[in-house]
Amino acid sequence: MNAEQTYDTAVIGAGVFGAWTAYRLRESGQAVALLDGYGPANSRASSGGESRIIRMGYGADEVYTRWAARSLALWQDLFRKVGRPLFHRTGVLWLAQADDPYTLATLQTLAKVGVKFERLTQAELAGRFPQFTFGRDAWGVFEPDSGVIMARGAVREVVREAVSRGVTYLPEAVVAPEGRGRLDFVNTQSGLKLAAANFVFACGPWLPKIFPELLGEWIRPTRQEVFFFGVGAGDRRFTTPAMPAWVDFRELVYGVPDLEGRGFKLAVDAHGPPFDPDAGERLATAEGLALARRHLARLLPGLRDAPIVVIRAPQTVI
Repeated sequence: MNAEQTYDTAVIGAGVFGAWTAYRLRESGQAVALLDGYGPANSRASSGGESRIIRMGYGADEVYTRWAARSLALWQDLFRKVGRPLFHRTGVLWLAQADDPYTLATLQTLAKVGVKFERLTQAELAGRFPQFTFGRDAWGVFEPDSGVIMARGAVREVVREAVSRGVTYLPEAVVAPEGRGRLDFVNTQSGLKLAAANFVFACGPWLPKIFPELLGEWIRPTRQEVFFFGVGAGDRRFTTPAMPAWVDFRELVYGVPDLEGRGFKLAVDAHGPPFDPDAGERLATAEGLALARRHLARLLPGLRDAPIVVIRAPQTVI
């Protein structure tokens, strides 16, 4: 490639947002370049995890519910096209307590948008999901058509399809742009100069590094430790269809059933300390593991002493 080669749009970052942006722009007829210094859905990226829950419930934020429903339809269309079953229809279970306003607002939004759901009493929860210990005053919302996308494989399929349709993929890291005014080109660390009419920076936790003055105080990547616990041989209680993906809004913890033999996934949905996505050590902490085991003991006593089989620590949260 030379400095005179120009694209309609250059997308920097081949995670889920960048990959789909490049794919859809190419479908619209644009000449598109897609760049990523570490590769699509790489281990440092937020899109590089094993799995992601896709749910329709977002409280009163109807636009998010509609976006999620549209997103799931597009993912399923892609998976049928490429012949890979990267969506698991596990269902998604919300756990709430008493008159939780966020979950009550979610019920109203799901009903308005037309998303299928069930409201479950504590007795119904215990009868359907006996592997859980729900505690007093618990109730739930079950989305039967939601589930889990195998994130890393799914994003790589989007990039593969985009390239097959004419997107130019470049394994290049972009140098932070300088100056003010319109951006006509970017330089890469290897010395390439890439010109485009439009640029899309879909860099997730790298955005404050690329635009430190603009975004350095607004986007702050943090650690979030994710653990995969080994399920006992032949024990089907913690895999689909016996167990759904679930989110406990009482404690802000979520879990994914044992899929593809990778183990039961658990994480606490909370920001940790600041984290550098390039140089940060991805090691689990004793405190993080102890917290995860406390949640297992509280919710899933059958996994109280389960061994760790995979560590995804940390993923970056912004």
